[in-house]
Amino acid sequence: MELFLDPVKLLLATAKDVLPVLGLLVLFQLVVLKRPLPRPGRIIFGFGLVLVGMACFLGGLDLALFPLGRTMAMQLAKIAQSSGREVWAAYGWIYLFAFLVGFSTTIAEPSLIAVAHKAEEASSRAVSSLGLRISVAVGVAIGITIGTFRIVTGTPLYIYILAGYVVVAVQTLFAPRMIIPLAYDSGGVTTSTVTVPLVTALGLGLASNVPGRSPALDGFGLIAFASLFPIISVLAYAQIVQWRVKRRNRRI
Repeated sequence: MELFLDPVKLLLATAKDVLPVLGLLVLFQLVVLKRPLPRPGRIIFGFGLVLVGMACFLGGLDLALFPLGRTMAMQLAKIAQSSGREVWAAYGWIYLFAFLVGFSTTIAEPSLIAVAHKAEEASSRAVSSLGLRISVAVGVAIGITIGTFRIVTGTPLYIYILAGYVVVAVQTLFAPRMIIPLAYDSGGVTTSTVTVPLVTALGLGLASNVPGRSPALDGFGLIAFASLFPIISVLAYAQIVQWRVKRRNRRI
């Protein structure tokens, strides 16, 4: 926490992570491609903006989003423990919170918005940008909800992941070919700047407050659900659209 309260240390720590990437790009430009840097002043200015932006973002995560996720999980877990119901059923508010967090953070995910717009352009509007974003958000929401259920019950992570990929494999055989690459990419764009911090904080906070759970063993794994279930939901969305089109064509 002290690091994030000191802007100079935070900038230096961020520069230590970003400088190797910049150095690699410059090295390839000058040594491999043997071309001068185009507009070096603009590159330096842009790098400075990236550095400041990343430092502010990381500081904001540590000061706001991570504590918020942990606090919400802790408070909801205490409510569940005081209800006196069966263990897994007592955490209904946790499941609802996980679903809403997964849906809202994914809808606001900048990388998903960019990919959805490009998908709509590349497909000549055959793929709806809004429809893709909603289907991915629903997938993430369901995945994180099931992930919190796994933390509460303490069941092994690999069972859910194996079962999920079996479903994906079966869906791939029947889904429209055009949507398959996009569906697989949708799992990656959900694990980005907005979704990951809150989901990670939720998992760690929940595992820390559920009796018998270890933050190290049970607190992680929600990101895997957030990556897997959007693939299922996007493939399902494409299959439903395809089925509706065929049904409409039969009526005509």
